Amino acid sequence: MTWVESLQTAIDYMEDHLLDDISIERIAHQANFSVFHFQRAFAILTDVSVGEYLRRRRLTLAAHELIRTNAKIIDIACKYGYDTPEAFSKAFRRQHGATPSDARKYKGKLKSYNRLVIQVSLKGAEPMQYRVIEMDGFRAAGMKQEFSLVNGQNQAEIPKMWDELNGNGTDELLFKLNNGPIEGVLGVCVDKNNETIDYWIGTACEGDIPDGLSTLDIPASKWAVFEVHGPMPNAMQGVWKKIFSEWFPSSGYEHAGTPELEVYSDEDPSSPNLYSEIWIPVK
Repeated sequence: MTWVESLQTAIDYMEDHLLDDISIERIAHQANFSVFHFQRAFAILTDVSVGEYLRRRRLTLAAHELIRTNAKIIDIACKYGYDTPEAFSKAFRRQHGATPSDARKYKGKLKSYNRLVIQVSLKGAEPMQYRVIEMDGFRAAGMKQEFSLVNGQNQAEIPKMWDELNGNGTDELLFKLNNGPIEGVLGVCVDKNNETIDYWIGTACEGDIPDGLSTLDIPASKWAVFEVHGPMPNAMQGVWKKIFSEWFPSSGYEHAGTPELEVYSDEDPSSPNLYSEIWIPVK
């Protein structure tokens, strides 16, 4: 299957099992992705987590059923995965802005989230600047923290880690240590298991490592290296979206499944001329 077909297969699986208690492991398996890489690709392409997509779709179908049938609210709540009418009503109101009782009485507006279909748009008007290189493995030194993937907690907490390390001078230390094959400070996600990742802020370096830092071995890889021009975080987020929505579907490459790198310079992160890079291991 192509990269796009793999994602669509996983989405179709979710849709076919909306009423079941399906695991993220099983969903990712349909696409032949690791849990982490599937969740990452899905969130970048859709701007929502897998869990949020399932919740929105179930509550959309629940609203349709409230309007079109005479089924009891408590039975609909149970059907769509809610243990109590109260939990169902709270989630329903958060999505639709109305209670299940209001919906049944045709009061208020309902919000419908439709079934996803992956469509690739090859735009080409703004070409992506990238190069493909092969490089031996290297050592990075830095700080790591473990983050949960549940409900996108990693996306909320990783920026706080950057703020902390930038505030206590660790970033300056990392720039001074940088003498390895990649110039700059690295952000690295390492897939640990189905629910957590280790996130590293480090730098490629050789020689002695100061106390308080740990080391991470980055394997030899073929890398697709993308240029990022512009201030953080919007410029970086924009290139990630183009990689997954335009480059992967048309390039013939697949993700190799090993850690990706974001590479940052010591320039002003708010500068419109800021230069950064995204390194993706490919096969």
